[in-house]
Amino acid sequence: MVLPSARPLAVRVPPELAFLLRPRDRAAGERRLGYDPDATVAHVVQAAGVPRTEVGGVRVDGEPVPLWARTYPGAVLEVDPVPRPQPVPPGGFLLDVGLGTLARRLRLLGLEAAWSRDADDPDLAARAVAEDRVLLTQDRGLLMRRGVPGALVRGSRPDDQLADVLDRFTPPLAPLTRCTACGGRLEPVPKADVADRLPPGTRRTFDDFSRCPTCGRVYWRGAHARRIDELVTAVRRR
Repeated sequence: MVLPSARPLAVRVPPELAFLLRPRDRAAGERRLGYDPDATVAHVVQAAGVPRTEVGGVRVDGEPVPLWARTYPGAVLEVDPVPRPQPVPPGGFLLDVGLGTLARRLRLLGLEAAWSRDADDPDLAARAVAEDRVLLTQDRGLLMRRGVPGALVRGSRPDDQLADVLDRFTPPLAPLTRCTACGGRLEPVPKADVADRLPPGTRRTFDDFSRCPTCGRVYWRGAHARRIDELVTAVRRR
């Protein structure tokens, strides 16, 4: 219950989190909210627009406090960003439906990245917890669900999204070891075993092949190999 007569709270964020505030608050990097005696620090910060997954710590009037602490009228909450890099949980990544291209690029780099075009928000939240994955999304509402282990992906272009994820988590890479369609680990396969599935030009030109044991897709270093090599090189430089 917000108390209209109480002095409002101020939530201040650093420049890298200012985009999460309302447009009119971004220049100042501060959002003012009514005081609610029942609200925790986490509730107040999320009410300002910052999911708790993006919060590295909070200071109230200069003193570090846990997210479950209560506030008081007129308090100033200063939000710190999540420190980078963070460890990737054992289950790897889980991406929401809007990040299919990013999922394919993560798989191309050999990372465990689950994705489905049919998953809804409750499914994603439950799967992230059950499989010990970090949920990558651009949906702040999804990250504000209680207990969801997630990360807000920055950037509108896949290149920028990939750069943001690799900067936040810095996972070890193993390029060209996973199926970009389903994420399964590729295994070498004799040419004779897949010859009937290859275009005639590919049969004549290439000898080394891999196959996904999960979905059966066959891979070889075709015309797209140069573009893939350029992506891997750019990622490693970064």
